Amino acid sequence: MTNLSQEHLDYHRTMERYAAAKARLFNRYMKPRYCVLNSDDERYEYYRTQSVGKVTTYGKKSDSTMRITSEKTDVNGGSWSLITPDGDKLNLRTQLAGEFNIYNASAAAAVGEVLGIDHDSISAGVAALGIVPGRMESIIEGQNFTVWVDYAVTPDSLEKVLAVAKAAATGKVAIVFGATGDRDREKRPVMGAVVAGLADRIYLTDDETYTEDPSMIIQAVKAGIDKNGGTSKTKVFDDRREAIKTAFADAKAGDVVILTGMGHQDTRNMGGKLVAWDERKIAHDLLNRSKR
Repeated sequence: MTNLSQEHLDYHRTMERYAAAKARLFNRYMKPRYCVLNSDDERYEYYRTQSVGKVTTYGKKSDSTMRITSEKTDVNGGSWSLITPDGDKLNLRTQLAGEFNIYNASAAAAVGEVLGIDHDSISAGVAALGIVPGRMESIIEGQNFTVWVDYAVTPDSLEKVLAVAKAAATGKVAIVFGATGDRDREKRPVMGAVVAGLADRIYLTDDETYTEDPSMIIQAVKAGIDKNGGTSKTKVFDDRREAIKTAFADAKAGDVVILTGMGHQDTRNMGGKLVAWDERKIAHDLLNRSKR
């Protein structure tokens, strides 16, 4: 268990039902032999009581089975140590940026510990993992600002990627984002509120509309932006490509521009129809065109 955030409520309806559905992985329904849990997550106690297997935990708390210490992060990834149950220090390094990736890698290391994998192999495996397509993926065309493409589509994931961007930027943090149609509508203003609180420039546009009216989706997200003081730093676009192009044109040296919601996808569902869309290729193309 890594964490539980507001997602899939169009299916589960409430966070309690969503939590219970995930708990089936740990309780009598699946009957696991081992359960690996994030001791720093707010729902840790719930999952601990649900777990029927032997519990191994990871996190920063002093009583974690695998305790995270000496954490350092930068745009090129992170390094940290895990104190193991026998008191050994497992030193780890990942190419994946952000504190959340330190937690994800620690979860993998804890699984390795449970399965009896030797520490050298765990360290080598974590270090060898390359960038995941569409997850904090850098787009580089010689520009003097940073561009990342990320799949973030929830309030929690937006908060995490923006936190990484704020730590990395020497200038401003900009975001191009929207919300998905035919999905949990309650999270839209929450997404707007998160972005209003953390981004310096906001380019609000379509994500995937599916069968919904795109203007209604944007309006719902913007309500959260406006309510949380983000109106003056927000531009609204009904053309996502134009939103990205404008964000790049506005960027200065040291800024970070994040394109969220599409990630590695090569299509978008617009009006119930799939259309070609590869955000990474589009970003490369727009950055190249801006140099001409």
